[in-house]
Amino acid sequence: MGINSERDIEANMQIGPTDLGMVRIFIEANGVEVPMDFEPEEADEIADEIKAAAMAARAIKKR
Repeated sequence: MGINSERDIEANMQIGPTDLGMVRIFIEANGVEVPMDFEPEEADEIADEIKAAAMAARAIKKR
């Protein structure tokens, strides 16, 4: 499965701080739970990547 492969899967995502000072992205789908913890600096980098992808997606839609 690649970035452009569509799937009909429902998933829930939560993002928040942990009590240990990490940022957790928690994904649950079909009974599978995936907790991913990141240092705050890593979370900033991920946020920057998401924003850049959103800008690129907007550019594609305008074509």
